[in-house]
Amino acid sequence: MDIYKLTVFETNGDKILDESFEAKDDNEAKRYGEKRLSELGAMEKTHRCSSPKGKLILFHP
Repeated sequence: MDIYKLTVFETNGDKILDESFEAKDDNEAKRYGEKRLSELGAMEKTHRCSSPKGKLILFHP
């Protein structure tokens, strides 16, 4: 399992979420990230989910 990072920002640049989580691959990480964003009501906020190698799995400017 690899460690992925999910970060969400307010429009003023404040971080509202900065968490790490484990996933077996990029697809599982994407599903987890989308679920967490939905739970937080943050799908339309600026966010990113990155892999341990720096690949963007999810991104919304």
